[in-house]
Amino acid sequence: MNEILIYVPKITNRVRYVFRLVFRDLLKVDYELTRDLDAFQSADKPKMMYGMKAHTDDIFFKASGLLFERGVHSLEYNVFEYKGNKAFFQVFDEDAALPFDVFSAIFFLVSRYEEYLPFVRDQHGRFAASLSVSSQWGILEKPMVNIWVLEIKQIIQKRYPGFVFPMKKFRFLPTYDIDSAWAYSQKGWMRNIGGFYKSLEMFDFKDIKTRARVLMGKEKDPFDTFDIQREYQKKYNLHPVYFILFGMYGRFDKNINFRNGKFRRLVKWLADYAEVGLHPSYNTVENPQLLKEELENLEDLLKTDITRSRQHFLRLNLPDTYQNLIENDILDDYTMGFAALPGFRAGICDTYHFYDLELDVETKLRLHPFAVMDGTLRDYLKLTPEDAVRKIQKLMDEVKKVNGTFISLWHNESLSDQNRWTGWRRVYEALLEETTKN
Repeated sequence: MNEILIYVPKITNRVRYVFRLVFRDLLKVDYELTRDLDAFQSADKPKMMYGMKAHTDDIFFKASGLLFERGVHSLEYNVFEYKGNKAFFQVFDEDAALPFDVFSAIFFLVSRYEEYLPFVRDQHGRFAASLSVSSQWGILEKPMVNIWVLEIKQIIQKRYPGFVFPMKKFRFLPTYDIDSAWAYSQKGWMRNIGGFYKSLEMFDFKDIKTRARVLMGKEKDPFDTFDIQREYQKKYNLHPVYFILFGMYGRFDKNINFRNGKFRRLVKWLADYAEVGLHPSYNTVENPQLLKEELENLEDLLKTDITRSRQHFLRLNLPDTYQNLIENDILDDYTMGFAALPGFRAGICDTYHFYDLELDVETKLRLHPFAVMDGTLRDYLKLTPEDAVRKIQKLMDEVKKVNGTFISLWHNESLSDQNRWTGWRRVYEALLEETTKN
């Protein structure tokens, strides 16, 4: 009784991918795809149809055609209001269980179809959040894929009350990007002298004083919040993932030299208590060899394979960036999210496999979309700490409704509770407290 038979007139890679995502990955049930209409009609089990027309009176989802195509081209979205949100790929068929092609809509979002179409890149070569149809249609802050999958579940349960779906539970995964392990310490005299001059030019005497006290060993470096993070792990039973910027110094790469002894000891210490992945430096997007070198250097330090990554500055160029990661045996990437806006870039709050639209195949690379980043709230949205807490609560409520996974992206710097981050440690603590509420 816990397997559903699905009739599809044409079984493509896209069809296989979406139905595996919906039924096996998200609903956790078995299913079988068939093109044999006679076998489908004679089967005595829960069943449904997906195609251009209904051949029987079984559950029928009308297709718009996207999953039966190859390649990428401009689409007619046919957007309309549906249950308080926007839906797209509207269909018109009185036999259809839903008024839109839900499986094509899911595929469109999770494959990031729109990012393969021509667009104007932002200053860092990224697909900007404002270009996203989810942002334009006001659904970016809702995990629409998960919401639609639950609606599919309800349709099946209404037709087959005895069909049992396993229970899912809300999960929280904290992640940290270590862009700069310390603000002043271990950066060398040249960088610190430059820092003194810059602060002097801006009449920032507080920064001059703090830098001097840190360098003289009289004060703890403000970015050194790793003990606090360890306390959070113990208190909330967290299992975080750290992404280490392990490249050479550059305009957008300000971390400690990866050969620095204290920095290397810190990375080893983090790896004792958490998972560690690579934070590929800014220019790895254009220079795949650089990615390979940084990965090898981190693996050499930790004496283990590194299979997790998140792009620095969230620089993501589809499908090239992911193809490069796959070639370097990265299995899990955590870049899927926007810098400028919180929410669900791929419309989903669960781990899923990357589908390469250029090759039209599902890959082994698992994507872990994050919902919120500290810098988004403070630097892009200019929120106060109080408003940031409310935004986080709203996003987390959406994830809890669908029993998804809430992934946060934070930096050691923003836990300093100093200077531009004054009051923001409390924001993170409020986030952690929110994860424990029902």
